[in-house]
Amino acid sequence: MAFNKKEEFTQKEQELAAFAKAMSHPARIAILKVLARRNECICGDIVEVLPLAQSTVSQHLKELKNAGLIDGNIDGPRSCYCINWKAFEKFSNEFNFLFNKLKIKNEKACC
Repeated sequence: MAFNKKEEFTQKEQELAAFAKAMSHPARIAILKVLARRNECICGDIVEVLPLAQSTVSQHLKELKNAGLIDGNIDGPRSCYCINWKAFEKFSNEFNFLFNKLKIKNEKACC
């Protein structure tokens, strides 16, 4: 029987991993670029820009929203989304801290 060892890691490690997982698909990067350019976007507009089906875009938007990277609301048949800049700033700071910490430790390494 397999056990989930996720609880063995800190909350911050789990959050960084969830952020990285949400960012790990090129379609999601493209969606974020579209949202950053427009600052707010209707889902249909994203579909027009990307070579993906509506259902695929919706699934990627759902993943980004679940990770807290975008905010969105549904107004009838239209869905509006925008980037959650506070979340990006938080993760940017945490990743920079992690990378700097790893870099300092690596400077003493043998390879």
